[in-house]
Formats: sequence, structure tokens, C-alpha cells
Amino acid sequence: MEVKETDVLVIGAGPAGSVAASIIQKSGLRVHVVEKEKFPRFVIGESLLPRCMEVLEEGGFLEELKKKKFQEKFGAKFLKNEMIADYNFSDQFSEGWNWTWQVPRAEFDQTLVDVIKQRGVPVDFQTTVTAIEFFDDESSLTTVQDVHGVEGKIKARFIIDASGYGRVIPRLFKLDKPSVLDPRKAIFAHVTDAKRDQFDEPNRIIIVTYAPGTWVWIIPFSNGNTSLGFVGDFEFFNQIEGDDSAKFRKLILGNEYLKNRFEYAECIFEPRKLESWSATTDKFYGNGFVLTGNVTEFLDPIFSSGVMFATVSSQLASHLVVKKLKGEKVDWQIEYTTTIQQGVATFRSYVTAWYEGTLDTIFFAKKRIPLVQKQICSVLAGYVWDQNNPYVKNHTTEIKRLARMIENGMKISL
Repeated sequence: MEVKETDVLVIGAGPAGSVAASIIQKSGLRVHVVEKEKFPRFVIGESLLPRCMEVLEEGGFLEELKKKKFQEKFGAKFLKNEMIADYNFSDQFSEGWNWTWQVPRAEFDQTLVDVIKQRGVPVDFQTTVTAIEFFDDESSLTTVQDVHGVEGKIKARFIIDASGYGRVIPRLFKLDKPSVLDPRKAIFAHVTDAKRDQFDEPNRIIIVTYAPGTWVWIIPFSNGNTSLGFVGDFEFFNQIEGDDSAKFRKLILGNEYLKNRFEYAECIFEPRKLESWSATTDKFYGNGFVLTGNVTEFLDPIFSSGVMFATVSSQLASHLVVKKLKGEKVDWQIEYTTTIQQGVATFRSYVTAWYEGTLDTIFFAKKRIPLVQKQICSVLAGYVWDQNNPYVKNHTTEIKRLARMIENGMKISL
């Protein structure tokens, strides 16, 4: 059986894996990537956040991504009946990027992989990790199996698990635990969008409040098609008769905005579903490994945080791995886990507030304070580590306090 050797084994070739491979390779260390799927492959998480751009820039991906002419995204718009809350990333509180992209993920992810392969990083597709043995010196021996059933082994000094929904290390070592968020379901498809220009500009994601606890994403792409998805609890979808395709069509007709824009839209592929996606884990690192992206915790698609957390966590983890393998001391709890958990906790507060209706009160308030608008906008842009922003630093209390003041007609103190 062939045994390959590398400094860092990266599990997963999605955005988190490609970012990790780029940073490791740039440091002069050897890196090897294994990926269970065949690329290009479909995945949701198509609306990025500006905070991603800093990572993509460091990883050296921007030049090739710009050549793809993906749809530029300048903000996020929320619709509820006749009410509109429009957040433009150029009007945010935190310093950073004020735009990003909306991308068909198959093409986006393939572009990132092509970049690291061109730099000489070996990437094994359709290769499944079946076992990992860790040693006292934190090195490891990973058993993999290719699509033909041929086994191989990879010896590494450290492992970065960027496997996303695959959650390789948590599943192999029983580290998974239930999320505190309620289980939900999404039914979605890519559709033609011939009436796009009659309704909204394409350079922002649009979130439509459909019913209490149920919402719709509208993500226009530069190719003229649009990603359209419905998210709600299982009971909501169970009340609608028919298979997923029938439910999808009935849901379009059940909202005036959606009906006017998408009643005659054609599906590029038959509607698909995704269920109970929220998950978390007992630990973010261990003896010889670190978890990044959705492997640590995937929250909810409402604020498009998936790719942002995947890339930012992978960026931080990779720098710490390089630091460690070059002989420096790393405090994984303080330097990694605490940092990532703070960002996750901030967004989790906003996800919870969204489903509770608290953010409705804030988004659709008749009187809005410009500074507060900027601070909330920064959170929506992904700048959830800016401790100068009170809606980050005190995320749990401040959004509830703000909503109470709006409801009671009280003056908001800044």
C-alpha cells in the first residue's frame, strides 16, 4: 500500500480547504488535499459576505475570480409586505470591504481549486477518508480510499479538517453534538429570471419574509439565472401538498412579489431540499488536528455566513498550523477556539433574533438611527469580530434592547 508524506493534510477542497492549502503552500510547507466529491459539484451558500474578500485576497484568488465576472453584491435587502429594509455595504460602521460576489458555487469552488493546483498543490478527488490514527507527537496516518476502492495512506504532521457537511473528524471520533438551533428545511432551485430588471437591481441578495419563521432567498447571478429558496420549519412544508417540485411552485404563487416575478420562471434543475443542517461539535481542535468552517458549526443560511466562517476560520487555523510546525507555541483555545466561537455566537444571536421576530422590529422600524444602521450593516457584512461595534461586543443584549425601545417608542441612546 502506497504511503504518501506531507506536512499538512487538508480534508476537503471547498473554500475552506482551498484557503488552507493556499496559506500552507505559501509558507513553504508541503500540503496535500483530499476531497470525497468530484468537482465541479453543486452546493448552496451562493451569496458571499464582504469579510470573505480579505481572505480571498490573502489566498491569492482574487485575480482569477474577477475573470469569472461573477455578480457583484453591494448589499442585502429585506422585504416584508410593503416594507423594505435595504442595507448597503458601503454604508457600514467597520473598516473593510464594501462589496463581494454572488456565485454559482460549482464554478466558484472549482476556480479556487484550479488556483491551488496550478501552484503545485496535489488534490485527490473522489477520495474518502476511512480512518485516522494520531500519534503522541501529533503526527497522523490517514487511510483513504479512491473511487475504485484502492486504499492508500497519507502521513502528515498535522491535519486541517475542512470537509464541511462531511464532518470527517467529528464523525470518526464521535465529536458531534446537536445544535441549539431548531431543525429547519429548505426547498430551492436555480430559475430563469426574465423579469429581474422590473423588480430589483441584481447586486444584492433579497430576503422575503413569507410567513412567521419562514423566509425566501433571492440570489441573482451574472448569467441571468437566480437562486430561489424557501426556508422554514418542517411543519410549514408538511402543510403544503405534493412533492418538493409541487411545493416549490405553490410557494411561488403564495406571495405577490414572488408570483409577479417568478410565476413563469423555468427551473434550471428540479427543486431540491436540504434538511436539519445546523450542527456543532465538542471541540474545535485536538492532538494533531484542527476543524474549520462548517465542521466546527454551521448555523443557518439566513445571513449568508457559511462561506464567510469557512474561509475566515480556515485562514486563522492555517496561520496557527504554520506557526506550530515552525516550532512556535500555539494556544489553540485562546488563539483559535475563543476567537471563532465569538464570531459564531454573534451571528447565532442574530439568527435567533430573526426567527423570533426581533430583527423584524429593527429592520422595519419607521424611524432609523443612521449610526445604528451602520453598525447593524457591519454585522450583515460579516464583520462580527469588531469589538468597537456594540452590536458585536454586546450582541445578545443590544439587539433586544434596541427592539424594546423601538416597540415602546422610546428614545434610543447611542
